[in-house]
Amino acid sequence: MKASQFFIATLKEAPADAEVVSHKLMMRAGLIKRLGAGIYNYMPMGLRVIRKIEAVVREEMNRAGAIELLMPVVQPAELWQETGRFDKMGPELLRLKDRHGRDFVVQPTSEEVITDIARQELRSYKQLPKNFYHIQTKFRDERRPRFGLMRGREFTMKDAYSFDRDAAAAAKSYDAMYKAYCAIFDRIGLTYRAVAADTGAIGGDLSHEFQVIADTGEDALVYCPGSDYAANIELAEALPLIAQRAAPGEMLAKTPTPDRSTCEDVADLLGLPLSRTVKSLVLATDQRDDAGDVVATTIWLLLVRGDHQLNEVKAGKVEALKGGFRFATVAEIVDHFGTEPGYLGPIGTIRPVKVIADRTVANMSDFVCGANEADFHYTGVNWGRDLPEPDLVADLRNVVEGDPSPDGKGTLAIQRGIEVGHVFYLGTKYSAAMGATYLDEAGKPQLMQMGCYGIGITRIVAAAIEQGHDDRGIVWPDAIAPFTVVICPIGLDRSTDVRAAAERLHDELAAIGVDVMLDDRGERPGAMFADWELIGVPHRVVVSDRGLKEGQFEYQGRRDAQPTRVAVGGIAAFVKGRLRA
Repeated sequence: MKASQFFIATLKEAPADAEVVSHKLMMRAGLIKRLGAGIYNYMPMGLRVIRKIEAVVREEMNRAGAIELLMPVVQPAELWQETGRFDKMGPELLRLKDRHGRDFVVQPTSEEVITDIARQELRSYKQLPKNFYHIQTKFRDERRPRFGLMRGREFTMKDAYSFDRDAAAAAKSYDAMYKAYCAIFDRIGLTYRAVAADTGAIGGDLSHEFQVIADTGEDALVYCPGSDYAANIELAEALPLIAQRAAPGEMLAKTPTPDRSTCEDVADLLGLPLSRTVKSLVLATDQRDDAGDVVATTIWLLLVRGDHQLNEVKAGKVEALKGGFRFATVAEIVDHFGTEPGYLGPIGTIRPVKVIADRTVANMSDFVCGANEADFHYTGVNWGRDLPEPDLVADLRNVVEGDPSPDGKGTLAIQRGIEVGHVFYLGTKYSAAMGATYLDEAGKPQLMQMGCYGIGITRIVAAAIEQGHDDRGIVWPDAIAPFTVVICPIGLDRSTDVRAAAERLHDELAAIGVDVMLDDRGERPGAMFADWELIGVPHRVVVSDRGLKEGQFEYQGRRDAQPTRVAVGGIAAFVKGRLRA
């Protein structure tokens, strides 16, 4: 490819609305152009990156036995109504009507459509297992789209769906996809972690996220440096930090804490470590009748240590809260505790509440909590003596750096990550809702076991930049760079020797399968080098009159501090060797 035949549109400055590094560099390098909020044109340079990612994904999906098809972007609402997601998904699901008034959605994912295909086409156990995938445009109507392709509204995703006879077979399909995902991200050349994760709104039982490691990532990843343990912070198990509850050592005392409504302020006033305090969070669960009206409400008091944070995902897994909870209103709190938030605690509530203590709190003694009276806290609080044992003990908190690893092989560390892939074992969540059955050997209908597997194609572009960049621009892995090698001739318009040598090298590299760009625009060296460093091409070869007279080209990798001189006759082999490395 020659630059004069391509489209290169770099910018010196990023637009003012570009916030994160990937957004700024994609705009400056001419990979994307904004069309609307969270909607972008993929320009030629950016599209080349996307196509390379898609190629790797296709090859590994096909190698794993998945079969490609293509499902539509616009889908009938009836399918989504069968599973209840037409109403449950909320405003992120873009709903529309056709000219006849029929409801449709712009798909954010395709579980319903693929299940509809399966229930029509997969009728016998002899047709299973099957795994279908497609690479397609998705749309999620984000309230606040931001960060370019990191959180846009329109994006490209590969989603795959497996259908199996039973749970054991489904686990094999899941494992095959897990391995395929590892192969994909290994080939792309990203540093990533596969972490155990919550299944979220899609549902299911088994789930792993594939997270690209980046300081700017939205997700906190928990791992043990001394073992293979890794999990999203939403799922990472928090072991009790106190092995056994100590005997009371202090008397219960109602202590004035004027204008100190946070655990931090109370600990500071009392001269105690924050870890001696307990914070109170109030939830409510509503019981509804067949008409959907609330007929009864239960108030729950959740207790976590003052230096810890409530993990709402974990709270939602507590059996008593699985049906759904909400944070209690101020009126409900005052009705049950006699005061507004800031001084709440489990001792002396006005009306009965159910108490759920985090594992660590359940083993605390002589702790500090609110006295259910403004400007007062209790000190020297002990279970059994001053208040009943909690109704429930559960893992309620986020883990923190240095916590013991659940596998007993060290302590936990936390790093940031960007989710680029997710694999789920769904079980019969969708097949049951939509009646997707097959006939077993005895001719009896059985529900299909399902898995689903997503990769954010366009998000990988942004994640790769967040992980690989410097003050000059993007640093792509070889596998997904828009061009792998760029030839930069100096004085192309003035020297026939330089032009001829550059074109020979271009043709030689292209002939051995190298994705090479020859910059024949006649730009000054500084501007030319700056463009390709901004765009992030991993390998550069400079051709100059001076170098040719010395029988040498100048090679420099995008991460190299200094160039390397290479004999003209050996440059193709040298570059090929660097690409293999």
